[in-house]
Amino acid sequence: MKISVIGSGYVGLVTGACLAELGHQVTCVDVDKLKIKLLSSGKIPIFEPGLEELVLRNVSQDRLAFSSAIASTVKKSEVIFIAVGTPSRADGEADVSAVESVAKEIAKAIKGPSGKAGAAYKVIVNKSTVPVGMGDIVTKLLIKNGVAKNRFAVVSNPEFLREGSALDDFMHPDRIVIGAQDKRAYEVITELYRPLNAHIIFTSIKSAELIKYASNAFLATKISFINEIANVCERVGSDVSEVADAVGLDKRIGRAFLSAGLGWGGSCFPKDVSALIHLARAKGYNPEILESVLNVNQAQVEMFVGKIKKTLKNLNGKVITVLGLSFKPNTDDLREAPSLKVIELLLSEGAKLKAYDPIVKNVDQLKNKGMISLADDPYEALQGSQALVIVTEWPEFTELDLKKAKQLMQKPYVFDGRNTLNAKRVKEAGFKYFGIGK
Repeated sequence: MKISVIGSGYVGLVTGACLAELGHQVTCVDVDKLKIKLLSSGKIPIFEPGLEELVLRNVSQDRLAFSSAIASTVKKSEVIFIAVGTPSRADGEADVSAVESVAKEIAKAIKGPSGKAGAAYKVIVNKSTVPVGMGDIVTKLLIKNGVAKNRFAVVSNPEFLREGSALDDFMHPDRIVIGAQDKRAYEVITELYRPLNAHIIFTSIKSAELIKYASNAFLATKISFINEIANVCERVGSDVSEVADAVGLDKRIGRAFLSAGLGWGGSCFPKDVSALIHLARAKGYNPEILESVLNVNQAQVEMFVGKIKKTLKNLNGKVITVLGLSFKPNTDDLREAPSLKVIELLLSEGAKLKAYDPIVKNVDQLKNKGMISLADDPYEALQGSQALVIVTEWPEFTELDLKKAKQLMQKPYVFDGRNTLNAKRVKEAGFKYFGIGK
């Protein structure tokens, strides 16, 4: 099939590259001409394991291309994916202005300069995470802007990609959700995904839109729940890892997302939980569980930094090492990363910070917060430090030479915000260890 993906950010680029790998002819479109220029030259603006190789392979085999020309790309496409951002507004509501703008551009392309609707049937797929009812809004915008209603169908096809494992998630999905009210559109999208041999769930458009929010909100709830249990564990002398292991063996619950730590961040959980809260309130319902999920997550970093303050006393002038900056391993994404809040709170106490991350090298956002230095390796970051703070559970941190680290540091304090280190081994190396829920 001939496909266009409008929006070449994280979701759009992964979707486009994977669809091309399935054998489709894909053009990724973006209004950012510099981004398109970089992509066309083989330079990938984001870090995702395996993505660069996938893009280059499909470009070389003429299945994947990049363009800033929406109209010409849409006209030749059978399926048009909308994959633009829907960031949070100040009140938590999703900002769908980019989706609406794209819908109008699609209408112009389909309608054509003569003002008559084109004969080709188009399936327009909302891949962006959008509030319930957005499918109706896009449909109305297309009709209002001159597209005959029998010439297109709008489909909701939410993405469930995890940063760091997005390619595997796309190619081996737990399920594919297709929300539509047009049988022809169902058939087109089913054929599109046929090579994956995946379990496809057919729903209404509104149900598909809510499924994405509900999925992310539930996963965020599991994380906030185990963090709340961790806080109880610290007060009663239990070990949250032991508790989570046993609880997770219950088939009704499962172990995934029951890892205590600094809470969730990234581009999806904070935005989607806030958007679902706003949606519920707008419809006259007070979502108390979701509000608590958000509150627990926001408090987690503050309690962690409070632990550092209590141990080191006055943080003013203290040199502290922060290991890990991205919101999770295997990505360079700093959006809503707990590290930024940790850094902000430590700096507000007068601490001097040194940091290291295996992938994050663009320090502009950190400089804005007053970060004094970004080291080339963890040992450089530990030189002269009075505390080691682990914020992101990069695998390489579990292999730290603890003897070397202790020799480099002024004080032997380890604050493990992800319970990623072996506490016994750390203590045996002469450190004072502080984890989460330990």
